[in-house]
Amino acid sequence: MEQLKHECGVAMIRLLKPLDYYQEKYGTWMYGVNKLYLMMEKQHNRGQEGAGIACVKLDTAPGHEYMFREKAEGSNAITEIFNTVQKGFASITPDKLNDAAFAKKNVDFAGELYMGHLRYSTTGKSGLKYVHPFLRRNNWRAKNLCLCGNFNMTNVDEIFDKITAMGQCPRIYSDSYIMLEWMGHRLDREVERNFNDAKDQGLHGTDITDYIDTHVRMSNVLKTTMPDFDGGYVMCGITGSGEMFSMRDPWGIRPAFYYINDEIAVLASERPVLQTTFDLECDDIKELQPGHAMIVRRDGTATVEKILESRGDSACSFERIYFSRGSDRDIYQERKRLGEQLLEPILKAVDGDVEHTVFSFIPNTAEVAYYGMLRGFKEYTNELKIKKIESLGRMPSHEELKAIMHSYVRSEKAAWKDIKLRTFITEGNSRNDLASHVYDITYDVLERGVDNLVIIDDSIVRGTTLKESIIKILDRLHPRKIVIVSSSPQIRYPDYYGIDMARLEEFIAFRACIELLKDRGMHQLIDEVYRKCREETLKPKQEMTCRVKELYKPFTVDELNRKMVEMLRPAGVTTPIELVFQSIEGLHKAIPNHNGDWYFTGNFPTPGGMKLVNQAFINYYEKIYQYSTKF
Repeated sequence: MEQLKHECGVAMIRLLKPLDYYQEKYGTWMYGVNKLYLMMEKQHNRGQEGAGIACVKLDTAPGHEYMFREKAEGSNAITEIFNTVQKGFASITPDKLNDAAFAKKNVDFAGELYMGHLRYSTTGKSGLKYVHPFLRRNNWRAKNLCLCGNFNMTNVDEIFDKITAMGQCPRIYSDSYIMLEWMGHRLDREVERNFNDAKDQGLHGTDITDYIDTHVRMSNVLKTTMPDFDGGYVMCGITGSGEMFSMRDPWGIRPAFYYINDEIAVLASERPVLQTTFDLECDDIKELQPGHAMIVRRDGTATVEKILESRGDSACSFERIYFSRGSDRDIYQERKRLGEQLLEPILKAVDGDVEHTVFSFIPNTAEVAYYGMLRGFKEYTNELKIKKIESLGRMPSHEELKAIMHSYVRSEKAAWKDIKLRTFITEGNSRNDLASHVYDITYDVLERGVDNLVIIDDSIVRGTTLKESIIKILDRLHPRKIVIVSSSPQIRYPDYYGIDMARLEEFIAFRACIELLKDRGMHQLIDEVYRKCREETLKPKQEMTCRVKELYKPFTVDELNRKMVEMLRPAGVTTPIELVFQSIEGLHKAIPNHNGDWYFTGNFPTPGGMKLVNQAFINYYEKIYQYSTKF
């Protein structure tokens, strides 16, 4: 219900045949451009603040451009970019445009390497200069580097200090630009290594250039660059000499999937993107493993190489719960299981009265979990029917069977996503009033004062939409009780690996915890945790632990839930409200292969994450309490 921003989506395609091959087989040399467009549109969910593409054309003569890039801002960026590319073809006659040899020589973006990116900012920085891909130019073809990625680095300050100590001077302080400069520096060294080898072999002039172009090893660049970075990432790049690579972080936090055959090598952030774009079966596609890179050489040789040792199983579970497309075969089943296994706590919340309970969901991302919840209750209801029949001890009459079978799970689409707020409305009261109308209801689907309403969502983060819109609008149905269900556990901690939730005070669970501590006179625990967090910052990063966990230890999940209800209840709403969250055990049972759960548990997989979560509480404490009388 509260949209989380996620950084980002990537798409790569390397054509392994000459352009005339695609002209003959698929009717157009634009096969690569067209497929890149589809891959990006299929990942539109991953970035609506900007987009960019890059292309490299192989075997160009000196004096001709071989590296192309186009970027745009806004939710229509993909359309804008590809319209611009198409406009470049407008002045070319149809005969020439269908001539692959002519296009190869004369047309922009008529190349063999393509890379695309969709951006959601998690840093608050905006502007075209922050939109990927980033380009580092050089007159040596092999030193030209274009980068994009789905990443967030936690140790930018350390890398910045390292490269400035070497004499570099990055133009912008951001992980993207610093990554570009650091990797560009290592690429320069790799090129220079090959230059010296070529000279030692007695080569001269353009023979040296050709030697460099065919002997650069991106695996060397990655092995000397990526060990320094702490964070979640899928880093993608292309060079002017025709090297392509994509590497996944050694913790496996961010996802990437690839497919290679004799025509193409492709990679995307999500598996269904490749299935739909290239008409593939699920099992045709492979997941890029943690610490590995897909590398395609200039000559078209495609390999997957281990760059770093795996550092644990921390694949992001939020990808499965929320961000990735629910059309993925495995994600669809996982989301259904998340809903299905909430049966017991929901039954408790409605006092076992399924007959007078209507089930629904918050549109639209919770829909699959809703189907799983319904499946769980249908099986439960069927078991009750069987027991009733068995308890008769005889063959039931038609009327008895009819009465028993008439018991069913009642499901309705009670809530509708209605409008999108217009950002030009800034006045507080007006904006809050409009927010209350973001959702609408289907009237008269409940019996007033008799039926419970159980409504499921994928997550409850800040609680703002619940308070300003959801609860108010659902209360118009006059249910006996509103049960709001989250298919994920309580979100208690920030994320530093690519999700837009970096401050503790944003989370309703954290705010409820602080209020409970105040209510119970446990002010000293807040001071103590602050002191311990300060002590953690003095330790080597690898030895730090998450001290923020200690704030939650005095309370049960139910106690936090009740406090959240108290804080989220809108003025004038008197209907009983209960929150039900997925358990941590339930999360891992439903999603067994993606164990990254730091936003729920505080178990950050990297030293940088541990450092930042302690710093987050220090920032919160000093902002709220330092200059006021404590509590």
